[in-house]
Amino acid sequence: MVIPIHDVSRLSRIPWVTYALIAANVVVFLLTPGTSASPSGSTTIGQQCRQLEFYDHYAAIPRELTHNEPRPLVATGFPVVVGNKIGCALGKPSYHKVPFLSAITSMFLHGSWLHLLGNMLFLLIFGNNVEDRIGRVKYLLFYVLSGIVAAYGFALANPNSPETLLGASGAIAGVLGAYLVMFPRAKVWSLVPFFFFIPLPLPAWFVLGLWFLMQWAYSSGAAVSSAGNVAYFAHVVGFVFGLLVGLVVRRARGPSDTLVTRWRRPAW
Repeated sequence: MVIPIHDVSRLSRIPWVTYALIAANVVVFLLTPGTSASPSGSTTIGQQCRQLEFYDHYAAIPRELTHNEPRPLVATGFPVVVGNKIGCALGKPSYHKVPFLSAITSMFLHGSWLHLLGNMLFLLIFGNNVEDRIGRVKYLLFYVLSGIVAAYGFALANPNSPETLLGASGAIAGVLGAYLVMFPRAKVWSLVPFFFFIPLPLPAWFVLGLWFLMQWAYSSGAAVSSAGNVAYFAHVVGFVFGLLVGLVVRRARGPSDTLVTRWRRPAW
């Protein structure tokens, strides 16, 4: 696995939409109960219950997406003692949840600082060029649609799963797929563990191709990840969708230029 830290390709404008998406993700994370309470991730049972209630409300759940109806019982945000165990009380939701909209709101939820920062790093590196290539409005629509397709793709593969889907990974996977097609030869400075994390300029097709193969291997069970309960198949679906969109854009507009330049303020 390589860790991208910076790409080298042309930008003709400031990627305001990418910056806005990053800011929105950070703000939502800071407003999410429990997640930002401690850098170490330690929370009280009360914070955990409020966080669970928040996720039940705004995160996507495959069973809700495939049946198009919310669960009758959700976490209420209050701890309860049952025997010698402490858990979160369940009850009827005090809100009206639209499963389709949860596929959108879930893109802005993250479970930890590591989850958030990892996603935002990929979005910052690769999103700016895709935005620059297809335009701000189309890029925003493409980003949101990638996240929706990724969520529903995972849900259709796991129609009765109660697993909570959250994070921008599906949408960002779409951005990575589009970048691979639009800028296959762009140089991406990456940290390579086998070379003691020395930054190396690697072609985008190698960095993103390797990333996709790992997601596919984890989702198919061909490899085991230590990252915990991650919806790898959603990443695969989002990436393939972005790849197809990138092919359409490339056919319509021609191959992208990958000169080693960066955005500069125009002279007025």
